Amino acid sequence: MQAVKPSIHKITGINIATPKGYYASGLHCGIKHKKLDLGLLYSLVPADAAGVYTTNRVQAAPLKVTQENIKQEGKLQAIIVNSGNANACTGKKGLQDAKQMQLETAQKLGIPSHFVGVASTGVIGEHLPIEKISAGIKDLVLDDEIKGSIDFSQSILTTDTVSKNTAYTLKIKDKDITIAGTAKGSGMIHPNMATMLGFITSDANINQSDLHSALSYAVDRTFNCITVDGDTSTNDMVLMLANGMAENEELNKNHPEWELFLDALVMVCEDLGKLIAKDGEGASKLIEVNVEGALTDKDARVIAKTVVGSPLVKTAVFGCDANWGRILCAAGYSGVSFDPDQMRILIGDSEVVVDGEPVPFSEEEVRNYLKGQEIHITVLLSEGIGSGRAWGCDLTYDYVQINASYRT
Repeated sequence: MQAVKPSIHKITGINIATPKGYYASGLHCGIKHKKLDLGLLYSLVPADAAGVYTTNRVQAAPLKVTQENIKQEGKLQAIIVNSGNANACTGKKGLQDAKQMQLETAQKLGIPSHFVGVASTGVIGEHLPIEKISAGIKDLVLDDEIKGSIDFSQSILTTDTVSKNTAYTLKIKDKDITIAGTAKGSGMIHPNMATMLGFITSDANINQSDLHSALSYAVDRTFNCITVDGDTSTNDMVLMLANGMAENEELNKNHPEWELFLDALVMVCEDLGKLIAKDGEGASKLIEVNVEGALTDKDARVIAKTVVGSPLVKTAVFGCDANWGRILCAAGYSGVSFDPDQMRILIGDSEVVVDGEPVPFSEEEVRNYLKGQEIHITVLLSEGIGSGRAWGCDLTYDYVQINASYRT
């Protein structure tokens, strides 16, 4: 992870409702057997909104509704989320159900219906139990304290083993700005903007078009650099709200501290992305691949994600096997051009390949290193100054077990 700058501070506590003017809630409405399955996020005032969505040609009904709503004024004031059912591939009824969630949430809060975003995650191809959701919407009680944030972050989970939260604060001139986030994702993770949802709140005053640019920039370097199993979901979505309640001078690309805001947003997204990768279904290890010396940063990210997504690399890490040939092979089929005869590979601090050829290393030392919970692989090229990272996890027996019985 990049170093936190002196003017950016990580904070703990409430998280998604930490920025000024936000409330959250979550409860069990009966979609899942026992766990929380319906969540609500709310801003006291309409917030500038930006979204990044799955590139899967099959998109779930909630994504369509949310995209249509943001297009109207570029704002959202609330997001209603259910887990346990993706409302994907559900035809006209699925679209009607998503719009009903939107409308009933708007009525509960007394806001225009197009200010409500909708998100769903879970099993594909089953209709929502809309009556249960409708009853749940009526029972939701908003909270700006830690319970509301915890309940919201837990209500969006499916096969996740832990909730995923983070928050940072930064000072721009004399105003404190907070950016917070929560996410879900454990399997079907290979975002290209999996089943992955991310929600980010900020009290920053920011130009809406530049907010979208900032979110796209951050997602491209974080969420789009994680992979668990190579599957891109129908429901992937990252939404960001910025309600302006920090009362700072409007941020835009020409603001002298724009880069500082970008850095903080990337930190939020990177934290969440790594938590998703670490919590991959059945995973026992987080894998980070760092590529340096590529022609461009984009090339470096493509190579890194290809390596960390290789089933053979993932199984080698699970088995604590220093099989560097799998790393070299994955980089080679990434589609990025480079000279393999000037390539170096390190597993942890151990150099295993220099100029495309093996060098002596201690198998025992590398094997012991691979027994750890966080594994770092470095690929050094000689094409330019491009650098990039990607995160994933090992592939274990438990992944097969979890997904072989997902619906049952």
